[in-house]
Amino acid sequence: MGGRERQALLIADLSYGDAGKGSLVDYLTRLHGAHSVVRYNGGAQAAHNVVDNDGRHHTFAQFGSGMFTPGVRTHLSRFMLVNPLNMLKEEQHLSSIGITDAFQRTSIDEDALIITPFQQAANRLQELARDEHRHGSCGMGIGETMADFLAYGSQVLFARDLPHRSTVRTKLRFLHDMKLGQLEQIRDQIPDSEQATQELRILHDPEVIEDCVDFYHYFAGLAAIVPERYFSQLLAQPGTIIFEGAQGILLDEWYGFHPYTTWSTTTLKNAEQLLAEEDYAAEITRIGVMRAYATRHGLGPFVTEDAQLSCALPDAHNENNLWQRQFRVGYLDLVATRYALAIAGLVDYLAVTNLDRLAQLPAWNVCDAYTCHGSTEETLSDYFVMQGASITQIKPPQHPDLARQERLTQLLWHCRPSYHTVHPRKGPGGDVREARDVYLAHIEQSLQRPIAVTSYGPTASQKWYDPQVHRVAINP
Repeated sequence: MGGRERQALLIADLSYGDAGKGSLVDYLTRLHGAHSVVRYNGGAQAAHNVVDNDGRHHTFAQFGSGMFTPGVRTHLSRFMLVNPLNMLKEEQHLSSIGITDAFQRTSIDEDALIITPFQQAANRLQELARDEHRHGSCGMGIGETMADFLAYGSQVLFARDLPHRSTVRTKLRFLHDMKLGQLEQIRDQIPDSEQATQELRILHDPEVIEDCVDFYHYFAGLAAIVPERYFSQLLAQPGTIIFEGAQGILLDEWYGFHPYTTWSTTTLKNAEQLLAEEDYAAEITRIGVMRAYATRHGLGPFVTEDAQLSCALPDAHNENNLWQRQFRVGYLDLVATRYALAIAGLVDYLAVTNLDRLAQLPAWNVCDAYTCHGSTEETLSDYFVMQGASITQIKPPQHPDLARQERLTQLLWHCRPSYHTVHPRKGPGGDVREARDVYLAHIEQSLQRPIAVTSYGPTASQKWYDPQVHRVAINP
């Protein structure tokens, strides 16, 4: 257990999401006796699954994943996008499994953006209009809300507006009319389907605005909507505070593989900024989370995807759905993980999850390099570090450049994995633990980061934390 000295733990996903951030935050909250969990990016599209040691399960979307521990607080920073209706539904599920004080333990920065039903509907209709060129949106209105904020600034809805009926009404009318105007431009591309009809109904229902005015006023009394100085007070408390990221670094709005990305900064940048603004001088530890194999829920390039693995390793908490569609599985991709580390900034330790599921893999393959056909070596060297014909690293862009990232994405569609195989010893005398240690040592060596947390199941009791165990020598 942690003492009363202040420390901050920063958690980020080194892949496309679904690496086990929620489970790790729950574990570290218990281990260190953390007093608060800060959500520093994303919004209601997060799906951080936590299974308690007594079997209770909850998918955390907007509340911090430490809420199973009594007294632990959630703070939604200004970088969060809040969907009040979804948050109320989430609180109701928490209440049904015995967490009856979730709102009492939650604060929302007054500058957090609010996702309205009109922005969510517009997001879904635009995705449907793309047809076979869909981006794999979660359909939660995240990108739509961020785009509106960048275009219209103070005219969009913020958490601080929710108690004020007249302000909410004025802003909702503006957003409603603006969304109808935007959708008029793609009217011919919107399919004649039940899905589209449901979303259009929201935009044409005359009662939605007043219903939202009433509901937002009610919601404003449930959780504390706080000014910026509240966060300073939170950081000043003795003990551990955990910063919980959403989605994965490979989906970052500027550094991910465009256009199959999110409108959110998924690196540690937001968390670092929040701490820097408060001149936080206590210990900061940054942990990158990864599965023992690769997954991707949604569209986009996935070099190590394997159809057999997708069938053999279904995920207990991720199913095919209307918006993200198929949950895909592949072998561990260290080329992509190196890129995630390069754009993440400083990462002190790794956490490797789902190690128990290695036994279900037909082979313990690790992708250390790609090959790419159909492009000249000169073209490839603009985007990759090459060793002969092999790609060993993806080069980060020098500055945000979505056109460059889209060209990189097109190259990744043509990349194929080169595998190194760790062979578990089978039969009499075979030791799976020994093979796992070899597997983990290979990860440490390839990524030049020590593994501090290993996870062999969904609960806190199935995780181990030991930052002193180094399986290989890590170069300084």
